[in-house]
Amino acid sequence: MKYVDRVLQPGETVRHVSRVHWIVYLPGVGLCLVGLIGYGIFVGDGSHTVLRGVVIVALGVGLLSMISAWFRRWTTEIAVTDRRVIYKRGFIRRHTIEMNMDKVESVDVNQSILGRILDYGTIIVRGTGAGLEPLTSIDSPIEFRNSVTAR
Repeated sequence: MKYVDRVLQPGETVRHVSRVHWIVYLPGVGLCLVGLIGYGIFVGDGSHTVLRGVVIVALGVGLLSMISAWFRRWTTEIAVTDRRVIYKRGFIRRHTIEMNMDKVESVDVNQSILGRILDYGTIIVRGTGAGLEPLTSIDSPIEFRNSVTAR
């Protein structure tokens, strides 16, 4: 059962569910591609043992980066209900923030050009007294903002 489903109050309904965008995989995929291309170039040549080692390290780091990105996507939940904004990250060591809708002052959306094209960005929910930490690489940030600001 998801965290958001467990913490819903009686009569509370979910308006919008978001997640971390798939763009978080790109650094790991890029390193793996560099490693695979390098491995293809240096696999048959025994004179470049140091370069072959660098290629293997690039493959390993790329794979670890992709696993880390998958784990981040899997353990992060972001939801907007009719009463509050809920953010949860982590698996064993969990970090949660919940903000009541009546405390929300504004929702800031920051998108780069690539973010506009691929529909991801950073969201900052500002509330009275405090705000949520920046939620980076969030899928469909404009939809998220609209679901928070629609009352």
